[in-house]
Amino acid sequence: MPGLQEDDADKVERLKAALWYSVGQAVDTASLNLSLNATPQFIGALTEMLWNQIDTAGKDLEAFANHAGRKVINTDDVLLLARRNDSLEEMLQDYAQTLQPPHPKPTNKRKR
Repeated sequence: MPGLQEDDADKVERLKAALWYSVGQAVDTASLNLSLNATPQFIGALTEMLWNQIDTAGKDLEAFANHAGRKVINTDDVLLLARRNDSLEEMLQDYAQTLQPPHPKPTNKRKR
């Protein structure tokens, strides 16, 4: 992994191992429910594909924030990432609205 220090590379490997374990658990559960078998190669390939998707999503989120002149990723960036999946975008928008505090009611007082 070019550009990564030894500690960073170790963290990446531990994250990949944790992802592999989680994917393996999910595949095992689904396999039992469907009476199917999944090979370790399938679990490894699925894990690698998921890792690449996560990596791409992270890079896209960083690019969206940078393009907007920000250093912090926010809700708008996540919604932009989900724009091609209508049902996911709708669920995220609904959830984002629950996170926002209610807006104060405007008052119609005039200054004299």
